[in-house]
Amino acid sequence: MKAKKYDGFESFNYLEAGKDYKLFELDKSEYLNSYYDLTREDQERVNTIFEKNLIISMRDHGFIVPKRKEDIIPYCRQPYTHFHYEGLARAGVDVIFENFMDGISIISSTEGLKWDDIIWTLGIRYCDIAKQDSVFIASSISDLKKAKRQGKVALIPSLEAASALENELGRVDLLYGFGVRCMGITYNHANTLGSGLAEVRDGGLTKFGNRVIERMNKLGMMVDISHCGDVTSIDVIEQSEKPVFITHGGARSLWNTPRMVPDHILKACAETGGVIGICAAPNTTLTKSRSEHTIDSVMEHFEYIVNLVGIDHVGFGPDTFYGDHVALQHEFDNMLAISDSHTGEEKFRESDYVKGLENPSESMINIVKWLVRKGYSNADIKKVTGANALRAIKQTFEN
Repeated sequence: MKAKKYDGFESFNYLEAGKDYKLFELDKSEYLNSYYDLTREDQERVNTIFEKNLIISMRDHGFIVPKRKEDIIPYCRQPYTHFHYEGLARAGVDVIFENFMDGISIISSTEGLKWDDIIWTLGIRYCDIAKQDSVFIASSISDLKKAKRQGKVALIPSLEAASALENELGRVDLLYGFGVRCMGITYNHANTLGSGLAEVRDGGLTKFGNRVIERMNKLGMMVDISHCGDVTSIDVIEQSEKPVFITHGGARSLWNTPRMVPDHILKACAETGGVIGICAAPNTTLTKSRSEHTIDSVMEHFEYIVNLVGIDHVGFGPDTFYGDHVALQHEFDNMLAISDSHTGEEKFRESDYVKGLENPSESMINIVKWLVRKGYSNADIKKVTGANALRAIKQTFEN
């Protein structure tokens, strides 16, 4: 499979490390694309699928995790986090819903989110992107299609949560003006819009939350409920006139944790015209039938949700990073006290990584290999690897 365009650029190589920003030792994981060995015929099918179709990841990260665990929080507190341009060029993906605020926005969500932090972090990342020619910021359907033609990766700027709005409705317009095209309503904890999935009591969508959904619909910004509480999720679905997205989630019927989504919400999301992206973050989309988190347990969630809502409303949002994702999870969970949102009632032996889906360079490649080996048709593979998401994006962007 042909790699994307890559010009050799590495983050902030136009600056002086140690002088202009603090240098951390980073963990650039190896690419492990050979998880599945295919026959020549099947490999040719895989190559053709990537060549002919627009491949969309509904959640992945160019973010690189530091090698040392004790460096993770200090690294994430400052905006000079490194982006793996070379890795994404190997991923075979044309479009990625990218959350540039991996560290600072999540950390700030419990420490008092500062609007300036979001703008600062966006600006630093956009500056870095402006210095290279492998990826670009996408704000329209034509931008997404341009990525395939030019052999580049289009990034859809996304926010994990709307906490930075505080109670200022006009900030939705500002974020849209700064290129943000997808926004989560909450990230686990409650904010001025509604309740997150880690809250004991879910108060649902607030009046301000209703106004935000209305404004997002008017602007053409995608609404994401991946980290919302159940009541808030249903309220959002009922309020939105545009498709609602679960960019990275799974089925609670297979794994009973708050991070997974119950059947009635999955169905309601699909009824809006929305799409559910299957998540592969470590120790989330587990199942009782498997003792470790692998691509097979992730795909069990995929097949369950396809059977539940239909193949036209399912995609993939692997939510992978470069480096030790589990260490990153632990540091955030410990600081934010959200580990209960992952465990819930389930008991399991923690996996160090998701076998077959360790980082963005291999996640969508191995997912397509899995689908080919399982006998899915080219038409259905096209839907779940991009066409479904593209249809819902179009419905959202168009007024």
